Amino acid sequence: MSVLLKMEKINKLFPGVRALTDVDFEVNKGEVHALIGENGAGKSTLMKCLTGVYKADSGTITFDGQPWEVSNPKEATDKGISIVHQEFNLMPALSVRENIFISHEPRKCGGLLIDDKKMREECLKLMERVEFNLDTEAEVGYLSTAHCQMVEILRALLTDVKLLVLDEPTSSLTADETELLFKTIRTLRDRGVSIVYISHRLDEFEHIVDRVTVLRDGHTVGTNDYKKLGLNDMIKMMVGREITEQYPERHAKIGEVVLEAKNYVSSKLHDVSLSVRSGEVLGMSGLVGAGRTEFARAIFGADPINSGELYLRGQKVNVKAPADAVKLGIAYLSEDRKRDGLMLNQGVDFNTYIANLQAYSKFGIVNDKAIHDTVADYVDKLSVKTPNYQQWTQFLSGGNQQKVLVARWLCKKSDVIIFDEPTRGIDVGSKYEIYKLINELAEQGVAIIMISSEMPEVLGMSDRIMVMYEGRVTGEIGIEEANQEVLMHMASNTYERYKKELEQEEK
Repeated sequence: MSVLLKMEKINKLFPGVRALTDVDFEVNKGEVHALIGENGAGKSTLMKCLTGVYKADSGTITFDGQPWEVSNPKEATDKGISIVHQEFNLMPALSVRENIFISHEPRKCGGLLIDDKKMREECLKLMERVEFNLDTEAEVGYLSTAHCQMVEILRALLTDVKLLVLDEPTSSLTADETELLFKTIRTLRDRGVSIVYISHRLDEFEHIVDRVTVLRDGHTVGTNDYKKLGLNDMIKMMVGREITEQYPERHAKIGEVVLEAKNYVSSKLHDVSLSVRSGEVLGMSGLVGAGRTEFARAIFGADPINSGELYLRGQKVNVKAPADAVKLGIAYLSEDRKRDGLMLNQGVDFNTYIANLQAYSKFGIVNDKAIHDTVADYVDKLSVKTPNYQQWTQFLSGGNQQKVLVARWLCKKSDVIIFDEPTRGIDVGSKYEIYKLINELAEQGVAIIMISSEMPEVLGMSDRIMVMYEGRVTGEIGIEEANQEVLMHMASNTYERYKKELEQEEK
């Protein structure tokens, strides 16, 4: 198999951080090559050097047999290299087809006008080719995370792509959507397209991956055929140590009901209720679009409701906006950290203490030492990789950005914390640290609501699980009775039929 891409001795230095040190990376034609490592290992930085987002300080790149220097992403696209970033790069006010064809719009009248009819037709052909089903007229700002991911992939496939880079492509996809993506990847590979696959979901690799390269702390650890590596081998190469447990032991004592939401109704919710107790982790499961995030945002006051009541320790409260929720001790860790969570042009310190600023100020004077000590404590606890506490969060890796959001709500010391996909885009070592922190909060009496699309995570971390389907609760089950099969039936609204079939089999 011939080599398509060869990156040798790639170095990249940011202020105070050496992101890449003599990194070597090679991709063959027509292979799926997994690039893995912990958050901050340098995966995304390496790919940004390849695609012209960053310029490497030193090193050489050979693409399709020719030495190559890239100045900007358009040059990379023209060369046949496309990347789908973990954080979407879409224009929310434009339609699906406009986002897919942006800068590649078909023209008419001598190039003066966009040929909208042809763009619509080409868009439908492209979707048919990869079996995606989206409304070409839909405004992207109103799409689910999974559908936004589809738009990104379609845009990448629009050009004559030779190398496609997918950065955490399945982090927000359902099982069926993930399988569809895998089918697309296999089809592209069979047509000779090379794919760099960046993911923390190592269990996915058996379906698509040919080879694996591991980065750690900006260095190349090694490259090997996937079939020669076991799961434990990959994890050990990534973190430099063995991780013997996926989920930490739980010791929290469950107490009285802290939060109760009753009969929430909105355009996307249909008479939804929940309750969560002190020390309890209530897992919320369901497929993408089930309404879990919408329910969480409604509780937090971020989305309006038509009707519903909220009680905190038995007292009815009125939450019309997130500020009301924060004052009452309710915190929400958003699924989309860039859009709804972080202030990207502010430092790690500001993003950490901002929700609890009053605790660090008196008569308008901020206690800088107290802030510094608190930020230092959480940066250490969460192993946030940052050159300093003033580093803008936009320059952190996706996983470290997520950790900063976690730090904010830990700093706030809330009574109720809603974690919406808390480990999305987080590496296996950091996931364990997040799990430990969730357990520590529960042991302190905090009531936890954890939304997750990963069923093993819900099963491994929850005391009780609530499942939603199309804006309704379809089941609630204790952890002792729960398993993936039961949760999937609840998430598909087929649980009652499933129970009847089981009863008939027992007879």
